[in-house]
Amino acid sequence: MHENLIYTMKTYLGRIIILVNDYDVAFEFYKNNFKCEKIFDQTVSENLRFLHVRFNGDVNSGIWFLKAETQEEKSLVGKQTSGQPLLVIYTDSCEDLYNSIKNNGVEILEPLVSDEGSIYFHCADLYGNRITVVELL
Repeated sequence: MHENLIYTMKTYLGRIIILVNDYDVAFEFYKNNFKCEKIFDQTVSENLRFLHVRFNGDVNSGIWFLKAETQEEKSLVGKQTSGQPLLVIYTDSCEDLYNSIKNNGVEILEPLVSDEGSIYFHCADLYGNRITVVELL
C-alpha cells in the first residue's frame, strides 16, 4: 500500500540552510549577486532570526540563513560541504551572471565552461561556500 503512495505523492525542496556570521551581510551578498529576495524575516530572540530568501521567480524553494552561534557552528561557516558545491543555481544567461558577479568582486573558482548541453562556472559566496551556476542549453 505504501508503494503506491510514493508514486502519487509530491515533494519539493523547501529551504537549504546556510550557516552565516551575519544575517544582513549574507542577504546583501545573495541579493546583489543572485537577485535573491526576502520572503520571511522574523526575529524571535536575540540569538534567533528566521531569514528566508528565494531566488527571483522561484516560489517554492530558497535559503534559510542561520547564524552560527556555537563554536562548532562557527567552525563550519563556509565549510558545510567540505569544498563540494553547496548550491547549484540555474540561470537563463550564465555569461551575463558570470560577468555581473565577477564585476562585483565575487571569487571565481572555475571560469565559464561550455559543455554539451550546458554552460557553467563555479564561484564562492562571501564565506567561501562553493556555488555552481548552470545554464542548460
